[in-house]
Amino acid sequence: MQLKKSERSKAKIKMALQGPSGSGKSMSAILLAQGITNGNLSKVALIDSENGSGNLYAHLGGYNVLNLEAPHSPERYIEAIEVCEKAGMEVIILDSISHAWDYLIDYHSSLPGNSFTNWAKITPRQKAFVDKILQCNAHVICTMRVKQDYVLSEKNGKMVPEKVGLKAIQRDEISYEFTIVFDVDSKHYATASKDRTLLFEGKPQFLINASTGSKILQWCNSTLTIAQLQQKIVECMTVKELTDLYHANISLSTSIEKDFVNKRDLLNNLTSKISSNGNGTYPSTSK
Repeated sequence: MQLKKSERSKAKIKMALQGPSGSGKSMSAILLAQGITNGNLSKVALIDSENGSGNLYAHLGGYNVLNLEAPHSPERYIEAIEVCEKAGMEVIILDSISHAWDYLIDYHSSLPGNSFTNWAKITPRQKAFVDKILQCNAHVICTMRVKQDYVLSEKNGKMVPEKVGLKAIQRDEISYEFTIVFDVDSKHYATASKDRTLLFEGKPQFLINASTGSKILQWCNSTLTIAQLQQKIVECMTVKELTDLYHANISLSTSIEKDFVNKRDLLNNLTSKISSNGNGTYPSTSK
């Protein structure tokens, strides 16, 4: 057992797109994969449990499709992922993982005996499925259907259902497992409801495209943490050094752009003062 300093290494993104039917999750996932593979869709596999809809976007390029017929058990998803891994796929799209949860719910309801204790037969299968996604040696993009979620609220002495937003059709804690979760609305606009990369956190809604995937790839390939990048900003002695640092780590740099701007202004101010000192005068502060 030994402590060591944290450090970044090249990562494989594990992310999810959740939204209602028709929101464009499948197409968005393919566009993300296009960016992640630098346009080489031959390195992308789409595991399709949506009745052949995976072929609807063939005009985007020659990605691969694996049609996953029923039953949509977690074990069949795991087998499909392994087929894609052996084929050397760089990005695997699971479209969608909601069917795996629907299968487990149906299986649970068919079991005799105590409903609560029967979950012990479900949880290990769900965990094996999630573990396979997380441990996969490729980038993985999952899509999830959503449904309107309700809670019971008291109004005028009565308990009435109240809409509280959209809920993914998967196990409740599934979003914790992903690095990024994009919520896609019916007009195809996305917002990040979870973002450990900090690339999209707090940003206005946007349309997902290949450039979105390129940003994610740059983040995956970066070996710096944000704290390490901030320290390197402090160490920059010239605007050129700062500019080179910015462009060499563009995905992280955009998330802390204010730090770069502040350091640039500081360097420009120091350069101006040094230049003025050389002439024996200081720059005027009057307007």
